[in-house]
Amino acid sequence: MAYSKIHELSRKGFSIAAISRKVGLSRNTVYKHLKKTPKEFHDWVLQTSRRKKKLDEYHEVILYWLKEHPDLTGAQVHDWLKEKFEGFTIGESTVRSYVTDLRERHSIPKKLLIREYQTVEELPMGKQAQVDFGEVIVQRTDKGRQKLWFIAFVLSCSRYKFVEWLDRPFTTRDVIRCHEAAFHFYGGRPEELVYDQDHLIAVSENAGDIILTKEFQAYQQMRKFSIYLCRKSDPETKGKIENVVKYIKYNFSKNRVYSSLDVWNEQSLKWLSRTGNYNVHHTTKKRPFEVHALEKQHLQRVSTEFSFENNYKPSITRSIRKDNVISYLSNRYSVPTGTYRPQKSNIAYLDITEDNQLIIRLTPDGEVIASHTLAAGKGQLIQDKNHKRKRSTKLTEWEMEIRKKFSNKDKFDEFITSLKERYPRHMGDQLTVLWNLIQHEPESINEALDKVIEYKLTSANDFRDIVQSLKQGSANNKVPTKQDSPYSHINASTRKIESYIEILKGGHSA
Repeated sequence: MAYSKIHELSRKGFSIAAISRKVGLSRNTVYKHLKKTPKEFHDWVLQTSRRKKKLDEYHEVILYWLKEHPDLTGAQVHDWLKEKFEGFTIGESTVRSYVTDLRERHSIPKKLLIREYQTVEELPMGKQAQVDFGEVIVQRTDKGRQKLWFIAFVLSCSRYKFVEWLDRPFTTRDVIRCHEAAFHFYGGRPEELVYDQDHLIAVSENAGDIILTKEFQAYQQMRKFSIYLCRKSDPETKGKIENVVKYIKYNFSKNRVYSSLDVWNEQSLKWLSRTGNYNVHHTTKKRPFEVHALEKQHLQRVSTEFSFENNYKPSITRSIRKDNVISYLSNRYSVPTGTYRPQKSNIAYLDITEDNQLIIRLTPDGEVIASHTLAAGKGQLIQDKNHKRKRSTKLTEWEMEIRKKFSNKDKFDEFITSLKERYPRHMGDQLTVLWNLIQHEPESINEALDKVIEYKLTSANDFRDIVQSLKQGSANNKVPTKQDSPYSHINASTRKIESYIEILKGGHSA
């Protein structure tokens, strides 16, 4: 409870400002609570709980929002209330005061993640374009739902945009084709392209030494543009394209009905002409298509067509998951255990043969690591039994390590063979018993092995019993050692026997 915490911190000598920071309440509130006695505070709580406020009917929902999102502002809460409750007319200042009161009463401090920003100078014409991917789910004409993927480009100076859609995930070949389409749409290419660390383009940033996928590397070298990769999981480093992706999602695709991919792409180009590249940009205060007319003169000319046939063979890439499967067309296909490696790229290259075989490689032209027949349904796990962890290999290595500890290898092999025949599913447990005996009773294991072979015993537990029996018998056969007397350190003086005879004669009578 905030009241108790405030008084506890005050008794420890904390200042009003320090207490305010620790409990997340204003200094005025802390000061008021310090002046109240426990009874006064109790009466105040009762009074405030009985007082009717305009927003009390929304108390539970606002409190839930604040607990779920402690960084919510009063303005956001006001907007959410208007969105959720039709006809909501209470003013924003009233909502802000109510939110502040709820924070104090329920000790919900506002948690802010502060990041420093600075204005980036506008880049010169023809210098840069930013590229990113997005996906949406839209309604089809038959009332079903359709997932779509898109790639978006924006010239950093003019904010002139280009977008292309697919009804499936992009491949590297698709990405390159869309680059060519964008360059022809723009009338040239910029000097630099900015990307997220997408697996279709880059394998790794490698501490600054960018490692591109083989396919995109060939394309980049042919077109000779420079590349800048944004940091992973840091969308704010690509401000312009992030805004474009949101703009496309919420201005073009939201509530639009999908009939076919060709129609959708045609509508997208018309939207760019009508809205996306026509409306005045809120930052530059200029229309992108007008600025592009000037920027086009600064773009690098793209004269020759890029030949996919001469430079590429089609490839599909997928990420290898930590459970050693890849996902393709809503099904999961196994790769050998150990293929996934932490902190590595974990990219698989897929090929589909004419007879519907899925071929998986770690490089575009590398060795085949897995082959599966494509499944017809969805949500299935297609697994090759040979891809499972080969536990028997580890057991064999362990068995060889144990074998080294025995002198008579032939007898050990005979004993192990009997264990495998009797305990094929529990060899790990049997080897564990033997290993523990080797660690704790190494001097008895060779003699025990002779006994179990002699008595035809076929269990590691029998082996353990023999070791214990030998240990106990050895203890019983030990010759007792002479124990020292507690008086052995005392040396008694010796006398002649005649002295004792004289004493035994007794004294003379008077």
